[in-house]
Amino acid sequence: MTKGTGSFGKRHNKTHVLCRRCGSRSLHVQKHTCSNCGYPSASIRKFNWGEKAKRRKTTGTGRMRSLKLVSRKFSN
Repeated sequence: MTKGTGSFGKRHNKTHVLCRRCGSRSLHVQKHTCSNCGYPSASIRKFNWGEKAKRRKTTGTGRMRSLKLVSRKFSN
């Protein structure tokens, strides 16, 4: 049997589960490393070849609960 349509029915084991840090289904079960954020590494996984991915994740894409007050406090 080759890697075509017929062999896809035999694939029923999950290699990746939910990551507790980024929430994506990218945490490898055996390696215990997230392919999206790099958990359990202390630093968040990012590469210069993934410019659009960096843009989605950087500061300013979330709520910025504390950081949005900084500019106002600085001006006053």
